[in-house]
Amino acid sequence: MGRMRVFFLLLTDIISICLSYVLAFYIKFDEFTYALEIKRFYFYLFIIVLIKIITLYFFKLYKSIWEYASIDEMIEIIFGIVAANVLAMLFLIFLDVAVPRTINFIVLFLDMAFIGSTRFSHRIYNRIKNRIIGNKTPRKVLIVGAGAAGVMVLKELRNHDYLRSKSISFIDDDPLKLGKHINRVPVIGNRHDIVKLCKEYNFNEIIIAIPSAKPSEIKSILDECKKTNCKTRIVPGVYELIDGKVNVSKIRDVQIEDLLGRDEVKLDLEGLSSFIGGKRVLVTGGGGSIGSELCRQIARFNPSELIILDIYENSVYDIQNELLKKYKDLNLTIFIDSVRDKERIEEIFNERKPQIVFHAAAHKHVPLMENNPKSAVKNNIFGTLNLVQAADKYGVERFVLISTDKAVNPTNVMGATKRVCEMIIQTYNERSKTEYVAVRFGNVLGSNGSVIPLFKKQIAEGGPVTVTHEEVIRYFMTIPEACQLVLQAGSMAKGGEIFVLDMGEPVKIIDLARDLIKLSGLEPDVDIKIEITGLRPGEKLYEELLIIKENMIDTSHNKIFIEKPMKFNYDELMGHIEYLRFLIKGDNPMEIKRYLAKMVPTYKPYELVEYEEAYEEAVTEYNYDTLSEVVVSLDYSQ
Repeated sequence: MGRMRVFFLLLTDIISICLSYVLAFYIKFDEFTYALEIKRFYFYLFIIVLIKIITLYFFKLYKSIWEYASIDEMIEIIFGIVAANVLAMLFLIFLDVAVPRTINFIVLFLDMAFIGSTRFSHRIYNRIKNRIIGNKTPRKVLIVGAGAAGVMVLKELRNHDYLRSKSISFIDDDPLKLGKHINRVPVIGNRHDIVKLCKEYNFNEIIIAIPSAKPSEIKSILDECKKTNCKTRIVPGVYELIDGKVNVSKIRDVQIEDLLGRDEVKLDLEGLSSFIGGKRVLVTGGGGSIGSELCRQIARFNPSELIILDIYENSVYDIQNELLKKYKDLNLTIFIDSVRDKERIEEIFNERKPQIVFHAAAHKHVPLMENNPKSAVKNNIFGTLNLVQAADKYGVERFVLISTDKAVNPTNVMGATKRVCEMIIQTYNERSKTEYVAVRFGNVLGSNGSVIPLFKKQIAEGGPVTVTHEEVIRYFMTIPEACQLVLQAGSMAKGGEIFVLDMGEPVKIIDLARDLIKLSGLEPDVDIKIEITGLRPGEKLYEELLIIKENMIDTSHNKIFIEKPMKFNYDELMGHIEYLRFLIKGDNPMEIKRYLAKMVPTYKPYELVEYEEAYEEAVTEYNYDTLSEVVVSLDYSQ
């Protein structure tokens, strides 16, 4: 297809150049003189055509994609044709061929008309097709931002007939642009007029084209867009537009990150560089959502060796290829092993001698761990203990545990096991030269198993979107933001701290679902139904980040806080853990949960909560038949 296109352009250019001279002579001379002059000139025409074609080639007039031709390509055409005509004229002067100057000027303008029209014919055809044929299902588009990005979006909409944009308008906050036209498109208002203008003009799509805007500004605009029934899309931020160009593939749907409006994290790059640079760094769970992003961030700071440990080889293979492609000189070591294997963990620590450990490997899915408490204890508690003990034995400088908000007043097995992990690192910090710390944060967007991909899939399938409870709220941050703050907290640690990350304002999950539906151009509970399915076993209505709020201490970073260390008796904790080791050899999940509740006094298994509620209700009503049934129903063997 590419060769055919070049051949077509060459053929039309040859015809155009010849036709330009024929017409120029015809315009200049009468019929008799024209016949004599043109016949004399045929001898030189072949060489002139060759000179012009070679010149146009050097000006890349056979390499551009003319479907997207704009002012830049027009300038290329003009310069190329002027250069080609100057060289042709010098050739004729060199051979002392007498050609009137008028002929050269006429040929110059005819070349521009003929050669230029062949280049822009595709765009002209598309424009006519859009107006006559392509508007069977037209869209009315409102572009937010009448700057350079907005103009590029406008060109994209005009260039692609399949976009079928019938009516396009701009809005911009610059009062000097209001009422003006840009490329024949009017600027009809500012961001505060979005709702009113969408009703007045019946827009059905909004494209936000302000790549330099802060996340908080984008969130403000999206809050207005949510009040309309328009599908909303967005031009990525400047940091995402590597080549500075906007095309259809880069105009993306609104992401949940845009709705949160969280500003970019400011890092102490010098502190991080001295913390990680030149060190041997181990990341457990390095193929997971958090672990892989930690590896990306760590690789930026030139560790002497990055060691990835994970049990799942497929995800590790992906991050390995990505890192080695981006960081050619990265010293990367991969271990496909489980943190449960104490002997293998010791071998790895003895062999690689890591100086910094980021422990991200964990079982994290709440409903799955409720049904598999034995696996949660083995992986989360004993896996962490294996690493903590190896770190102590082999002289690791700093050990950073990735924890969770679910460890605070836990209502589920996963949260309870992570709270025990926090207790382990705080206990070992008191007796080891290694500095042990934990970093606690809430939900991360786009992580494996998170709610956002599920909502998007459900919307794409036409619904329903499922929410467990109308009042469920969660804290959210992006994976890169969480990992950057983890690294920053790790660099600030002195040992024993539980760092708590500023998660911003909590978000209602049902509001999140409604927003995603609205920004897809659909109406919640009309086009897409929202179903309330009920809280799952062990699930909270809301999450907490601190155990005792009064214990929160500020740090030098505005998004990182410290919960004062709590002291635990080492012998007592190890005794509890050894009894857990005994329990997981049996087959009584409820006994494991009951013992976790003993270790973590703020944890109550949901089965016990339900039992106590039913028991109290029966006692209050003096219904001894019901009371007997309640007592019998608590079967610890299940």
